Amino acid sequence: MAAGKIEAAGKAELSGSSAAWAEARRAELAALLEARMAAPTDGDPGRLVEAMRYSLLAPGKRIRPLLALAAAETVGPLDDDVRLAAAAVELIHCYSLIHDDLPAMDDDDFRRGRPSNHKVFGEATAILAGDALLTLAFDWIAEAGAHAGQADRYLRAARALAHGAGARGMVRGQARDLGAPPPTTLDALELLHAEKTAALFRAALEVGALAAGAPPATVAALARYGTAYGIAFQHADDRDDAEHGDHAAAARGRLQTLVGEAVAAVAPLGAAGERLLGLARALVR
Repeated sequence: MAAGKIEAAGKAELSGSSAAWAEARRAELAALLEARMAAPTDGDPGRLVEAMRYSLLAPGKRIRPLLALAAAETVGPLDDDVRLAAAAVELIHCYSLIHDDLPAMDDDDFRRGRPSNHKVFGEATAILAGDALLTLAFDWIAEAGAHAGQADRYLRAARALAHGAGARGMVRGQARDLGAPPPTTLDALELLHAEKTAALFRAALEVGALAAGAPPATVAALARYGTAYGIAFQHADDRDDAEHGDHAAAARGRLQTLVGEAVAAVAPLGAAGERLLGLARALVR
């Protein structure tokens, strides 16, 4: 249910202040995830927490929570509650990677340069680890909303995440990918990308914006950015992974167009959208 295996595009060409910002935010997220997912001291039946930690704490680009944080920063300074909501997006992504690698799905033996979760812990434990991460994501958003005293904001953020991750988004895309022949047109390919990849990117932007209290017009602009960015991201990922085949030339053109759409969506935000502009432009370099 996840985007492709390399996920290099969102980081490779960031430079200057954008690169420094991304590295600082990644470090914050890594510390938060390590602290919140500490190894249990009272036992770990079935190695469940160990399996969760194995995938969640593995090195990664953290692009989705970075987008959530960048969206929140269009409103104002970050706080710990918004950071926790952004981390919840990473839990959803991590669960999708674990399930995506299972033999019943894409049947991949490796993820991020090391054995997939099910190759280390077995299929049953991998399924449970993914289930646990999925449910924990909504636990964290609820906790953040209660702590912030902003139940309505975080309720809307949780709903946006559920829509992006579930039968209206990422899971629908995975079902489409499993149950139909490969796309034969660029439109069909982008429909698959919109559901399987871009829906969670869009949700990440919405989570950050809603949790931070962005006005409706800003949330809508960031959602448009998320959809365009997500489809462009998958085109870039497929380009680097040589998966476009007959659609390669058209997809390269669409990558440029989609990045332009993403940039246009957040350009009215001015300096507040600087991080998002950098992340989008990096896809075409």
